[in-house]
Order: sequence, then C-alpha cells, then structure tokens
Amino acid sequence: MADIAPGTENPLQFALSQRDRNIVDMVAEAIKHKQVLLAFQPVMQARAPDKVAFYEGLIRVLDSTGRVIPANDFMSTIENTELGRQLDTLALGLGLRALNDNPNLRLSINLSARSIGYRQWNRTLDRWLTRNSLIAERLILEITESSAMLVPELVVDFMDRLQVEGISFAIDDFGAGYTALRYFKDFYFDILKIDGQFIQGIAHDPDNQALTSALISIARHFDMLTVAEFVETKEDAETLIRLGVDCLQGFYFAAASTRPHWLRPAEAEKAM
Repeated sequence: MADIAPGTENPLQFALSQRDRNIVDMVAEAIKHKQVLLAFQPVMQARAPDKVAFYEGLIRVLDSTGRVIPANDFMSTIENTELGRQLDTLALGLGLRALNDNPNLRLSINLSARSIGYRQWNRTLDRWLTRNSLIAERLILEITESSAMLVPELVVDFMDRLQVEGISFAIDDFGAGYTALRYFKDFYFDILKIDGQFIQGIAHDPDNQALTSALISIARHFDMLTVAEFVETKEDAETLIRLGVDCLQGFYFAAASTRPHWLRPAEAEKAM
C-alpha cells in the first residue's frame, strides 16, 4: 500500500469527514430556523399490551428539502458539540409544551448528561414548571447508560434535585456495557430501559432470555419499572411478558409518529 503524504487524507477518511461536516451543517441550519419536531412512540403496558404507559418524544430535524431526519442519522456526530446541547433544549421545550397542552399525556424526553449544566436547558425547564407545576409529575427524563457514566456524581445530584419536583428518570440502553454497578446503586432511577441488543430475537435466544431476566431482577431490587426496547415481533413480546418485563416499546406496537392522535383533531379543525 502506498504511503499517504503527511497532512493528506485517504479517500475513506475524506468521505467520512465530509459526511460529518454535511451533517453538522444540516443540523445547524435546522436549529437556526427552528426546523425541529418530536416524533412520539408509545410505550405499552405488558399486562395490558393495548394500553399506553407513556410516550417517548424523539427529536427530529428537517433538512433543506423538508425531509424528516431521525436522530440516529445525526446524533452521534453532534452529541458532544454545542449543537447537541441546543437540540436537547429544543427537545425539552417541545416536550414540555406537549405536556402543558395535553393534561393526560405522560412523556419521556432524552437528555445527554452533558446538558445537565447547560443554562438554556435549565431555563427552559424552570420556565415551563413555573407556568404549569403539574407538568413535572408527567415528565420522564431519559439518560443513556453511557452518558450517565461520564459524570455519575453530577447525574446523581441532578436527579436528587429534580425528583423532589416530581420528575421521573429513566436509564436508557441499560446493559450496553458501560455501567459501573458501584455507581448504579446510587442513581435511584425510576425506570430501567433494557438495551435492544438483548431484546431483538429474544424468543429464540436462551442466553438473552437469561440476561434479560437478570436485568429485570436488578430493576425489581431497586424498585424500578422495566421497559424492553426494540420489540419487533409477537414472539418476542410474548417472551418478554413471560419473563416479567413491565412495559414494551418497538415497531411491533407502533413506530414513532410526528402526528400523534392528540394532534389530529386540531389539524382536522384547521382544515375545516
């Protein structure tokens, strides 16, 4: 293989860096023009799979053509940047507005631990809680396992302050491999969301059945509700219910929608 001259990139590196620059530019433009929205995915009760326990609000951005771009396409690129903090703030604001407008809604919003000290994020939360104190008890903040472990002491203090207000916390992607259990027992999360790597195909995977059972047991010990993510088949759902999971989330029940049922009547009324 020929040597690459100092200061130059090989074609793959160039393509990846160009892709990242394009993603950053797209997200920056969307934030600048407030071209962001939430997609809502239901989390179903295992004991009554036709009933919703709560919804998760997932951030989306619109590109220059108006296409809806899911977070998986950009979040890893911008998560550690200022854009990531701004998106967390916008997602929170959209979620709190939805909670304010829909008194029967319970909603989870994703939050990076990097945003905990972000001034605008905290101002947004304080402003909405001042406007409507009943929002807090219907708000769930989801923090990924890997994010929480970046600054565990800060996360613990943050949760202590906001749980007093009635806000709940979920640890997302649990089991992905980052948790130090000596910190985990101090977190006091309300909800444990089991990482999809254990859930997909679980009906035919005895090893993942054993691991998921262990995670459910840990959650019960710490008095946490369990949610199985990425439930995509009837067989997997039935297996998870048998193992004792509390809630189920995934395409088997519904994809995330930017037009949830509580918005449709308002849209129909505008069209008249």
